[in-house]
Amino acid sequence: MAIKKTILLPETQRILIGLGENIKLARLRRKLSSGQVSERAGISRPTLLSIEKGNPGVSMGTYIQVLFVLGLEKDIHAVARDDILGRKLQDAKLIVGKRAPKKR
Repeated sequence: MAIKKTILLPETQRILIGLGENIKLARLRRKLSSGQVSERAGISRPTLLSIEKGNPGVSMGTYIQVLFVLGLEKDIHAVARDDILGRKLQDAKLIVGKRAPKKR
């Protein structure tokens, strides 16, 4: 079975690498070994190392499980909380709900 490689835009890859670095720093600040975190998260140590490198092939659920082990799961609730652009689009009613009238 061939392994499917996820291709990301450069900026997206930088964001994911930054997330991995932040997770690793959080683990180190808590003085937890990679073995301890991976065991508590129910994942393998190589999977945790992939997360810490920002590997896009690791599922989002696994990232969240590691955040939960580190006590950072509440940070996920902040994602898209204040969707300024979405609210402006909604307020401007740019979403068209009706079709244009037919020409006769």
